[in-house]
Amino acid sequence: MRIDRELKAPHVRANPYPFYARLRKTAPVVEGAHPILGPAYYLTRYEDVYNALKDPRFVNDRANAVEGGGALFDRWWMPRILKLFQKNMVSQDEPNHRRLRNLVHKAFTPRMIENLTARVEQMVGEMLDTASRKPTADLIAELALPLPLNVISEMLGVPPPQRLEFRRMLSRFLESTQSPVGFLLSYPSAVGMERFFRGMVKLRREQPADDLMTALVQAEEAGDQLDEDELISMIFLLLFAGYETTVNLIGNGTLALLENPEQLQKLREHPELIDSAVEELLRYTNPVEMPGPRFAREDVEIQGVKIPRGSTVFPLLASANRDEAAFENPDTLDITRNPNRHVAFGYGIHYCLGAPLARLEGRIALQTLVQRFPEMQLAVPSDKLRWSKNPGLRGLKALPLHLSGTGARPNELPATSAAA
Repeated sequence: MRIDRELKAPHVRANPYPFYARLRKTAPVVEGAHPILGPAYYLTRYEDVYNALKDPRFVNDRANAVEGGGALFDRWWMPRILKLFQKNMVSQDEPNHRRLRNLVHKAFTPRMIENLTARVEQMVGEMLDTASRKPTADLIAELALPLPLNVISEMLGVPPPQRLEFRRMLSRFLESTQSPVGFLLSYPSAVGMERFFRGMVKLRREQPADDLMTALVQAEEAGDQLDEDELISMIFLLLFAGYETTVNLIGNGTLALLENPEQLQKLREHPELIDSAVEELLRYTNPVEMPGPRFAREDVEIQGVKIPRGSTVFPLLASANRDEAAFENPDTLDITRNPNRHVAFGYGIHYCLGAPLARLEGRIALQTLVQRFPEMQLAVPSDKLRWSKNPGLRGLKALPLHLSGTGARPNELPATSAAA
């Protein structure tokens, strides 16, 4: 079996969980192949995934696992933008990872995220006003996609006259990176984004403002600052971290609630459950199916399988979050589940930086939908929905809904927890 091929099969993309369940029972560590990185091993059980995410024997920078491991990105034909991506902290190990994360934490603070609450509520309300006037609304195009794009453009301080073009450019870039071929085709968009961000960095060095870009430019600890390449790479990382998870959480989460009407009704009657509902939807729907690769810096044995030094390892988060050994009735959606030690955002030092932002946007969007549109229903059978072909991300291409009625405006909704 070639798991890397199986993961892309249409029936697996439509519903990967039976496939993962079989692997957990019969082949918890599966060998495959990566087209560039060579032999790869996929971990399917919760305990193994959890341990691998924090095990120092696995690293994120291939150069730290095998001699010459970083040479790929030093080759003359490698696009400069890809070399730039390697400077972000997801691709770094200690101590440089800690240095980068500490600097970014100076700018990307929980308080900054929580201060966005009112603005996100306003955006969600306006987007759903527009969507509710349509007989059939595509929730992905009307809300899940534009919401994080609008939020991040405002957070970064993109000047209002440039926001529409910025969102168009960013949308084209993010959508084109859904496959390896698409990523190559996205090169012109990536270069355009890089040029745009370098201009923004220059502007904020000269004209500081109350925005994330300025905070990143000014972030300093013990006399250390991000250099310009690190700044640009970090901005790209924030875009990915705060975008993909949010889009898929809103889309997948809405579908899961519609397919589990008793849970939808429970959330409607008990809005105070929204925080635990979001955590359960993260576990149950898995917006990120697997993170970027890790690399074995020494021979490691897991479940009787030897993983040689230098090998690529993919922890399957989506399989871990449905593991019977870790969760009672894992294939059941339970918005009151407690405890809920899911790994939807990863674990350890590389825990997703965009998690608070994704939680905030997902919480407001889902709660508004649930309370405002009590007659909301799917406009097509669920088996007709199309899923992303990217095995690393679990997301819908479109989610056609009949929202029915105008419902209450966001400021009329029951109060919910502000925790993000």
